[in-house]
Amino acid sequence: MNSKELLVGLLKHYSPTESETSAVNYLTNWMNDAGFETQIDHSGNAIGKIGTGPISIMLLGHIDTVQGEIPVRQEGDLIYGRGAVDAKGPLAAFASAASLGAIPGATITVIGAVGEEGDSRGASYLLNNCDRPDFLLIGEPSRWNRITLGYKGSISYTLSVDIPITHPASNTDNACEMLISSWKSLLQFTRAYNTQYERVFDQVTPTIRSINSTSDGIRDHAQMHITFRLPEGLTINEIKDKLQTYVTAPAKLNLTPGAVEAYRASKNTKLVRAALAAIRSKDGTPSFVVKTGTSDMNIVAPKWQCPSIAYGPGDSNLDHTPNEHISQLEYQRSIAVLRTLMENISNER
Repeated sequence: MNSKELLVGLLKHYSPTESETSAVNYLTNWMNDAGFETQIDHSGNAIGKIGTGPISIMLLGHIDTVQGEIPVRQEGDLIYGRGAVDAKGPLAAFASAASLGAIPGATITVIGAVGEEGDSRGASYLLNNCDRPDFLLIGEPSRWNRITLGYKGSISYTLSVDIPITHPASNTDNACEMLISSWKSLLQFTRAYNTQYERVFDQVTPTIRSINSTSDGIRDHAQMHITFRLPEGLTINEIKDKLQTYVTAPAKLNLTPGAVEAYRASKNTKLVRAALAAIRSKDGTPSFVVKTGTSDMNIVAPKWQCPSIAYGPGDSNLDHTPNEHISQLEYQRSIAVLRTLMENISNER
């Protein structure tokens, strides 16, 4: 099976978070047929190893997607489907590049992790049950000629108000009005913080994920789920303490598990040099980017402290959209870059 068939096959196995089993089985079987030593670990990650050399290179992609199935189809150079960009395209590129054969001196591990769009349970399991690799590549879209060095952090809350119901004609704020007032108070913090910085990557960016209200005739309840994207240098503990000071009773701010801090990898590593050379060898002009979202890099890279980057084909502006698609030409270029990158690492021993 060729690399295009792998990508299309993965896209046809729709796998929103918590429903990855079919896609995991498909990828594991594909890697087994391609000569990998394969397994599915206890968290559900698809794992394939090829080669037996002393240098360990981990290609960590994720196999889950957001909700919203998109019919898989091809239009010219473009392949449409949920996950084409985020992030089955990069994952298929990882597996395809590694499947071209063992690289002398290297052991390559390809992982299709589960849960990245949720609680990152797959990456968290690897952190506690997998040896630290010598080199780490995270499979996320960055275009074939760009290298992602870092991601913002993230912290989420439930902001809620629960009060006795009042008559609509009274001069008292109801739960919804109090909730909005509390949200505006939180925005005072982000606006004050952000005046110091111009780049979005350096700012705290707030988002309302959902909002709802209910009433049972006795009590009035309103709540919203909110997320703050965190810049490098702002710790979880610091922002937790700050935000609580902006919320007053009866509003309550309850932390959601899974907060992560921002992470930025070093440019001055053997991995980055290998990636730059690989892109140039395919007539590309490489560049560096940092992303305003989060990824499994935030989970594993700070703990493993090995050279790391994120790399993969696709336009990240199409992440999570109903128009998600990837260019076959870019996909094939990324496979060639990845293969050369790994060979460069091995050759620099």
